[in-house]
Formats: sequence, C-alpha cells, structure tokens
Amino acid sequence: MTVSAAYGVAHVPAGLDIKDAGALGLAGTAAFDSLTALDVAKGETVLVSGATGGVGALAEQLGAATGAHVIATARPGAEADFITGLTDADVAVVDFTGDLAAQVRALAPEGVDAIMHLAGDGTELARLLKPGGRIASTMGLTQEAITGQDVTVHGVMADANAQTLTALAEKAASGALRVPVSATFPLEQAADAFAAFGAGTLGKIAITCS
Repeated sequence: MTVSAAYGVAHVPAGLDIKDAGALGLAGTAAFDSLTALDVAKGETVLVSGATGGVGALAEQLGAATGAHVIATARPGAEADFITGLTDADVAVVDFTGDLAAQVRALAPEGVDAIMHLAGDGTELARLLKPGGRIASTMGLTQEAITGQDVTVHGVMADANAQTLTALAEKAASGALRVPVSATFPLEQAADAFAAFGAGTLGKIAITCS
C-alpha cells in the first residue's frame, strides 16, 4: 500500500500519555479551529455551549488561555465542578436547563462577543451575541439561518493537520491544556465504552489497545 501524504498524524511528545494524545485529536482540533475562526481577543467574552463534552472541555481552556472571559454551559453540581476544575482561569458557569438567556445577559448585559456552538440551538444562542458578534458552529449552523442580526456565522469542520495536532500535543505535554479523559476501557470492552458515552460521561472516553 502507498500513502501519498500523512494526515491526522503527529508525534507524541514526551510527557503526554498516549491515551490523552488519542483523545486529543479531533476534539482538540475542533476546539482549536473554532477558536481560530472566532479570532478571539483578550478581554472579549466567549460563550461555550456544550462545555462538558470532549470538544467543549478543551474549548473553554483554549478560550481562557487567550485572556477572554469564558462563560460555559453546564448543569449545577458535578458538571459545573468538572468545568471549573479544568483551568485555573475564572470561568463563569451557566445552567442550560434554566433560563440561559437571562443568566448570560446578567454576565454580559450587551451580549457576548463570540460563541462556540458545540451543542444546543444555534439560532437561539446567536441571539445572545452583541451586534457584530461571531458564532463558530460545529453543528451545521449557517449564515442563512440567522436573520435580523448583525452577526457572522463560521461553519467549522475539524482539520486534523499535523501542525494543529502538534501544537495541541505540545500544550497538553506542558500542562497548559488538560485532556479531559474521564474513563478508559480496553478494546475488548468497547461496547461498554460506547454505553458510557451514550450515558453522557463527562469529557472524553479513551479505548486502549494492548
């Protein structure tokens, strides 16, 4: 077999556990590409919808590292604790099962500057943007779906190129980015891993091969 070009492959640096490296791949790339599309600046306010998932847990960390004010969606209790425990930055948690709009407006009365749409109704979330705001969506939200607002929609599809993967791996190896692996299963228990995923396990699930 001939491989014309390497894609989705990068060196695992010293200090990065192999299971964390595997879990980082597409989830990390989706988070990284969303943040890049939004071009978030220090001091801006960013809402991360779906923050307890594999992509969201990485997105809130990457967003906080830019110096942005991060608002993350999570249920009170274990989910909120999970989110705030991932970074030393001051992340505000809002309960998406309650009045999300009111909670976000209480933190950002004029609206947020940017949104990472990783879960939920993108058109509803977009209403929380200030004029000129941006929303990056991995969920298929399009510009045409947003009417009557001065906002920009960026559709995101993770591009797991070697440069991005290497940058993420180096951040994780240095401790600047925590890979949220919450459960690990051997390959022969893959069915259990999928069951745990379906049950809403926080963060990422890793499957190991011996």
